[in-house]
Amino acid sequence: MITGIKGFNDILPGDVERWQHIEATARRVFSLYGFSEIRIPILEKTELFRRSIGDTTDIVEKEMYSFVDKGENAVTMRPEGTASVMRSYIEHKLYAQDPVAKLYYMGPMFRYERPQKGRYRQFHQIGAEVTGVTDPKVDAQVLTMLCHYFAELGLTEPTLQINSLGCPECRPAYRQALIDFLRERLDSLCDDCKRRYQTNPLRALDCKSAHCKEATATAPAMLDSLCAGCDDHFAVTRRHLEWAGTAYSINNRMVRGLDYYTRTTFELVTGLLGAQSAVAAGGRYDGLISDLGGPAIPGIGFAMGVERIALLLGDQHFTRRPDLFIAALGEEAQNEAFRLMCGLQRSGVAVEMDYEGKSLKSQMRRSDKFNARFTLIIGGDELAKGAAVLKAMDTGVQAEVPLTPEEIAARITITA
Repeated sequence: MITGIKGFNDILPGDVERWQHIEATARRVFSLYGFSEIRIPILEKTELFRRSIGDTTDIVEKEMYSFVDKGENAVTMRPEGTASVMRSYIEHKLYAQDPVAKLYYMGPMFRYERPQKGRYRQFHQIGAEVTGVTDPKVDAQVLTMLCHYFAELGLTEPTLQINSLGCPECRPAYRQALIDFLRERLDSLCDDCKRRYQTNPLRALDCKSAHCKEATATAPAMLDSLCAGCDDHFAVTRRHLEWAGTAYSINNRMVRGLDYYTRTTFELVTGLLGAQSAVAAGGRYDGLISDLGGPAIPGIGFAMGVERIALLLGDQHFTRRPDLFIAALGEEAQNEAFRLMCGLQRSGVAVEMDYEGKSLKSQMRRSDKFNARFTLIIGGDELAKGAAVLKAMDTGVQAEVPLTPEEIAARITITA
């Protein structure tokens, strides 16, 4: 028997319906805020992620699925979506139509990590990006949309945490202050933080090692080093969140793992999934588009993990019920049931039937398994008079209906 690759999971019937609900809710909510879907390729040039995410990040250093293809091109299976969306935005000159673009995407991403609950080597994200706006009102709107989405799913958790990472004007001084702080505590840091404390010191602030958490407990906070512009941007973002009625808390240790973030950063976190507390995360990336060869256009966006959202939804059932199950007794009735089924399906009615001519008892068990809304039993008597009893399974109400797709479809619609 050939089994699947570790960390690459099948999504089976029963679970797929939950995923479809997650995706459909995103499409519905995002459209309310003016977003359009973009579909990006799985495979990109490796340089795209090195330039955008940063050579010193864990993703680039350890986690990317990269290889040289038969054309001697260095390619990578996308580890995240923002860089690909921005590459497409630049390549197709979407900014020429309008620098303000609202785009969302969904699909698989790939990182070589130790598989654990809600975190796999092939994982799925839904993300959204806004370009062309520096005003903090758009920061607040993006965060409000994200919280609106989780409310539509019926999830009271996760909760929103925000921070500011400053900008190229104020971050260098903070970065140096943090390096100086960490240098005095190197012996207490994990091997990863020791190795990168000069190249990527901010990562020490969200390291999961207990030793690093303790060693950095009194580390300087970026919020205390913001320039006037960044401080004002963060204050206005918070004010608009409050006006929108979007609850939040400030987490001054939040740094995110990608180099391109500036100013507003955020996470939606929960205590319901163990160590994997972040369900959605993102931030502003005002320099990314120009770093990738495009014009100096700002941006902000987020991504959320579909696997983790599915875990939060738990055992809720999203399986679609068939509208009708037809139980047919005898070959002639089976043929009539098949004819009716095809006609009803063409008119938009979901229909199931038994194909093997089993006993009525067996067919009724199958109807119960499908949890059909209505059941129609056809035998010789029903064929002779051209009508059968249609039963509403939830209420037990029965009514005779002519054996035509039009009459059955109309009766199901009216009764429902």
